This record gives sequence, C-alpha cells and structure tokens, in this order.
Amino acid sequence: MSTDLGLPPVLDPEAAKNVLLAAPRGYCAGVDRAVITVEKALDLYGAPVYVRKQIVHNKHVVADLESRGAIFVEELTEVPEGRTVVFSAHGVSPAVHAEAQERGLKTIDATCPLVTKVHHEAKRFAGDDYDILLIGHEGHEEVEGTAGEAPEHIQLVQSPADVAHIEVRDPAKVAWLSQTTLSVDETLETVAAIREKFPLLLDPPSDDICYATQNRQLAVKEIAQDADLVIVVGSGNSSNSVRLVEVALEAGARASYRVDDASEIDEAWLEGVDTVSVTSGASVPEALVDGVLAYLSERGYPAARAVHTAEESLIFALPPELRRDMRAAQAQG
Repeated sequence: MSTDLGLPPVLDPEAAKNVLLAAPRGYCAGVDRAVITVEKALDLYGAPVYVRKQIVHNKHVVADLESRGAIFVEELTEVPEGRTVVFSAHGVSPAVHAEAQERGLKTIDATCPLVTKVHHEAKRFAGDDYDILLIGHEGHEEVEGTAGEAPEHIQLVQSPADVAHIEVRDPAKVAWLSQTTLSVDETLETVAAIREKFPLLLDPPSDDICYATQNRQLAVKEIAQDADLVIVVGSGNSSNSVRLVEVALEAGARASYRVDDASEIDEAWLEGVDTVSVTSGASVPEALVDGVLAYLSERGYPAARAVHTAEESLIFALPPELRRDMRAAQAQG
C-alpha cells in the first residue's frame, strides 16, 4: 500500500482528495539494530531472553517480541541470576552495568550508538569539570542513562522556563547536551535561553538530536503545510512520535493526532477533510502505516503519494558481544 513514488510535494489539483506520505518515516538505524538484537538473541540463546525496559517505545514491537519469548522487565532484580539480559536502545547508566555484573547476568547492550555518543560527551565534559545542562524529559530512560554517567555534574533542563532556576559553580564552565529524540526547534529555543544566561556556554562537539529525529521532523513539516489532517503512527511513550504531532501543528496542519494503529483512528476526524498526511515515529514498523493507508482507502481516499525530503542509508552493526557469540555458534555448527 505505501509505495514511495518520489512525486513532488504538491497536491493533485484534479483530485478531490489527497493522501501524502512522509519519506523518511518509521524505523531508524538504532531501532532496527535494537529489535534485530533481541530477535537474534532469541534465536541464539533460546527463550527466554530478558530485556530491561521496552527495547524501543512501541507497544506492537514489544508484544511481537514477547510472543517470541522475550520477557520485558523494569529492573534487573526481576532477572534470574546468570540469565541473558538486553539493554534497550535508550541506554543505561554505569550503575545498571555494575548491577548486572554483580548479579552474574550476561548482558547485550543494544544502546543506540547515537545515544552512546551523548554518554561519551557527558563523561568528557565531566572529566573537564564542567557543569552539564541536559535538555530532556524527566523520567525518560535515555535521560536517566545519560545523567547516570556523571550525576554530580548534570542537571536536567526541560524547557526555557527552567533556565531562570539554574545554578552553576562557574558560569565560564557550563556545557549542554540533549536527549536525542527532542523537537529540534524546541531544543534550540532552550539552548538560546541558556546561552543568554551563560554566554560562554559550550556546545557539544556535534548535534545530539539524532539524524532520524531531525529527518522525520523535516518530513512532517513538508507534508503538514497543506494538510487538513496529519496522522502520526506511534506509541504514546515514544518521545519522537509525540514531537511529530507538535511539529505538524506548528507547521500549519489544521489537525494532527497520534495513533498506535488504524484501530485508534476516530472516523469523525475525517469529516470535511480532503488532504490527509501520514507519517510514523522512528520505532514504528511499516505494517502499521500500511494499516492506516488501508483504512483511508476504504473510506474513499486515493493511494498515497510519497514526499521525499531525505534519503537514509545508515546501518549500525549489531552489539559486539552478540556478534562474537554468533560467530562462535557458526564455527561450532
């Protein structure tokens, strides 16, 4: 159903209705790597394989992996000693790694390499004795993992409103980092507010917001401009999916809603709607997008026309500990 035709981002003047489909959308390289990591671990070690937190923030992906034998837990105390546990794409703190080692757990770290980069930046800034302002959402696993790298140096900033309350030891030694899945525009607004208070603010060596998050936000801006309705496929705990709804509305969409799948679409949303645009968050399987397009087709909307704003070809290698065990199994087999 979802065919990328590469047509220009313009509405068909002859058509009564239009459906525009963002490209890129859906799985990013980090999510793909994390999901495949759990699948390969189940194949290699057999069920059950434990996963700390949701491997990625999508309830359909989690349910599918559970059906194959993955067991998702909130804390390592729920994992029997000596068993295999996968760390999610969002990353964990050094304290979690230490706890796993103490309990004799076999660990496979599926942290997205772009999140790992932020962890390295946190350690480097802390090593240089900087106060680090981490822009992100309180309670998000990624924020907890990054903050755990240098808790005595890091304080969380959730919005520009928080900046007035920031206190640092030395205004000349302040750096900022961010959660990788935030709104680009909102993050830049927060950084500007911080820099106004601390003019010598040090930037990270490279942009922390991941390429996939940025690409999906640019794509939704393009398809939202002339849209009566933007449907974002993604789970409610997916930060990047929630941001896509906000970005769509800011870009001019008359309405935008997030759904886990087509079953959550309210038919009333389509009343008087000629142009529907569709996209999905970075942890969403394409089959769920296909379901939304099928729903629209059944209600008289034409086939979707893809609007390309970027090409993505990045692939991350599987975690080294998993690749090592896969090679050993192949050698024995």
